[in-house]
Amino acid sequence: MLEESSSQPGWLSEEVKTGTTIIAIAFAGGVVLGSDSRVSAGESVVNRVMNKLSQLHDKIYCALSGSAADAQTIAEIVNYQLDVHSIEVEEDPLVRSAATLVKNISYKYKEELSAHLIVAGWDKRGGGQVYVTLDGLLSQQPFAIGGSGSSYIYGFVDAEYRKGMTRKECQKFVVEALTLAMGRDGSSGGVAYLVTIDEKGAEEKCILGNELPTFFDE
Repeated sequence: MLEESSSQPGWLSEEVKTGTTIIAIAFAGGVVLGSDSRVSAGESVVNRVMNKLSQLHDKIYCALSGSAADAQTIAEIVNYQLDVHSIEVEEDPLVRSAATLVKNISYKYKEELSAHLIVAGWDKRGGGQVYVTLDGLLSQQPFAIGGSGSSYIYGFVDAEYRKGMTRKECQKFVVEALTLAMGRDGSSGGVAYLVTIDEKGAEEKCILGNELPTFFDE
């Protein structure tokens, strides 16, 4: 769950909490990332369309959860460092390099920061890759989920995931997982944001609530 602190008076002085559902999956030619968009403060929804997918470089993105302020700060720092690195080496950075930077910052400031970022993207060396980073952990996985809504969809992703899924199948997998999580987790909701990354670049998409798939209980 995303959390953000504020020094302003009244209800703004309390923690602003954002329920979250984030997901990333790799396919043969790239990756698909997705997130919901709801932001809440206590019992109030303060933003229905926050994009929790942050670009770290041209073909590398991260999905944010944990403290909103902390996660966004880490993403901005890594974005800057990757830009400098790519200029120095005169080529695009590796996805693992981006994930390692996130991991190093998360570990160094683990007592001060509370954020979990899923890093995913494409590079010419490893193709599509998904990395989980948390308090110094760095693990490459075929797919990853996170946030408060993830606890509602473990059974779904375990049952539906299979190796060798195509680009369209991965997009469908991500959209259906987000839809189920948003329907069951009261802290997740809004629209679904998708980013598909391959050798050609990144394609962003916003799926409105009335365009999301429906299931038998709806």
